Amino acid sequence: MFGLFKKKSEVEKLQDKYKKLMEEAYKLQSINRGQSDQKYLEADNILKEIAIFESKS
Repeated sequence: MFGLFKKKSEVEKLQDKYKKLMEEAYKLQSINRGQSDQKYLEADNILKEIAIFESKS
């Protein structure tokens, strides 16, 4: 019950952002390849940030 208001960790926030970017990139694949590639690049950068946070803990 008390977990409803638990603050997300930085890694959890990055994981959510990564998931959102991947969904957007997938949707853009057939419409605008350039924007899709940009979203994949942003998602890749977030994965690198997650790896840095996880290696520190």
